[in-house]
Amino acid sequence: MSSSAASTYVIVPPGIPALPVAGTDRLFPIHRIYCVGRNYAEHAIEMGHDPDKEPPFFFQKNPDNVIVDGTFPYPGHSNDVHYELEMLVAIGRGGVDIPVAEALGHVWGYGVGLDMTRRDLQGEAKKLGRPWEVGKAFEASAPCSPLVPAAEIGHPDTGKVWLTVNGELRQQGDLNQMIWKVPEMISYLSGLFTLQPGDLIMSGTPAGVGPVVRGDHLKGSVEGVGTLDVRVI
Repeated sequence: MSSSAASTYVIVPPGIPALPVAGTDRLFPIHRIYCVGRNYAEHAIEMGHDPDKEPPFFFQKNPDNVIVDGTFPYPGHSNDVHYELEMLVAIGRGGVDIPVAEALGHVWGYGVGLDMTRRDLQGEAKKLGRPWEVGKAFEASAPCSPLVPAAEIGHPDTGKVWLTVNGELRQQGDLNQMIWKVPEMISYLSGLFTLQPGDLIMSGTPAGVGPVVRGDHLKGSVEGVGTLDVRVI
């Protein structure tokens, strides 16, 4: 390519992904997304794991995987895409090696999210001992609700978590069933990474995960936090 041709290209930095703040016109910029795996005992069992022997672990989605327009575009290269409803934890103050007793002081707020998963591609990656990004970190794989500040709702540690598909109840659990509670997640993560303002934690999903098809209507809620409505297109 000639220098004159190259000079016609303009590199435009991408916008910073963000979540709306409920009831306001403010935005919460997203830094990273950490997802805890198998954090509800019944979900660990349904995925073929023993929750008493395997502690939860973390993987990441990309900040630009978040989508807030109420749709989920069914992705290519997969015939088995699953929903996983989760409470979002939004970090407002970062740190390293945060003590459990101080962890909630680093939380800005909470929301509701879906960790959409190309289960067939994730399964292939597991068999080959490869990372899960192909199954987890694809475009639009994190439909999310607006965030609500902890200053308004406190720090939920109990409350119903549920999801319906086309009006049929598929997932049901309670925040008090989480194996690792929110302060423990924050403390553990801050020992591995430097947490930053804008980090999100997807805190795990109850049992009942399953596939979606185009046209499905997903509705999920975390009691005391919010509700999320998503149409698969």
